[in-house]
Amino acid sequence: MEQDEIYIADLWRVFAREWRWFAIVLVVVLACTFAFIHATKRQWEATAWFQIAQVGQVPSGQDPHAESLQRVLERLQTADFQNQVLKNQGFALDSPEARLYRKSVKLDPSPYGQMIKLNVRGASADLAGRLATATVNELHALHQQIESAPLHMARATLVELQEQLDVATADRDRLLQIVNGKPGQEASLAAVLLASKTQEVRSLRQSTSDLTARLSPTYTFDTSLVFPVYVPEGPSFPNVTLGWGIGIVFGLFLGALAAMARNAFRRASTR
Repeated sequence: MEQDEIYIADLWRVFAREWRWFAIVLVVVLACTFAFIHATKRQWEATAWFQIAQVGQVPSGQDPHAESLQRVLERLQTADFQNQVLKNQGFALDSPEARLYRKSVKLDPSPYGQMIKLNVRGASADLAGRLATATVNELHALHQQIESAPLHMARATLVELQEQLDVATADRDRLLQIVNGKPGQEASLAAVLLASKTQEVRSLRQSTSDLTARLSPTYTFDTSLVFPVYVPEGPSFPNVTLGWGIGIVFGLFLGALAAMARNAFRRASTR
């Protein structure tokens, strides 16, 4: 315990004697930190959550989504897709905005559903949000083309089912009138046909109802943002608070190291 107290006292004397070196190094590091924070170009990061388009009615065994999750992730990271987004926004492919966009695209799929978190950086908060929205819009346009065929087939099937239901309902009503008329052989035959036609109407109505539900926004939707694009008010890079924190810690460390090195050099010269 006494040795620790002596060591701390000796260390304190070293810093008291060499405080100028400690202060000089600390000031230099803080000045470099200040210059870095104020000279570095600001970057804002936008966050967007979006869902992958799907058609609720597809052949059995097929994925209802326009593209699988893995395929979407791969598509968003291709140079062709990113270049198309930049062209649509009016940026040259070799511009600083384009380079920052390509470098900053980050994707994080949700483990609980067909949603993807997209992060994009820009030289301003408005630009970052614009590029994030443009990325989702570009994917939306591609998926609309992919899902147009199965969606058209599903809607055509719904129209056909509705027509069949209308015809079957009319036949059932006609048979019902015959059954409710005067009793006879024709009425007996109509009663048998009525039971079959009623079952057909019930089946067609169920199929129509199921397909209508499958084509509702709950099961059929486009690729779109799930939440509004979020962009913090302050820049994501450089992080001013974190930068000053690192600068202060690093400055204290180097200042202490410089003071101890100067003290060791002084003692060596004295000997």
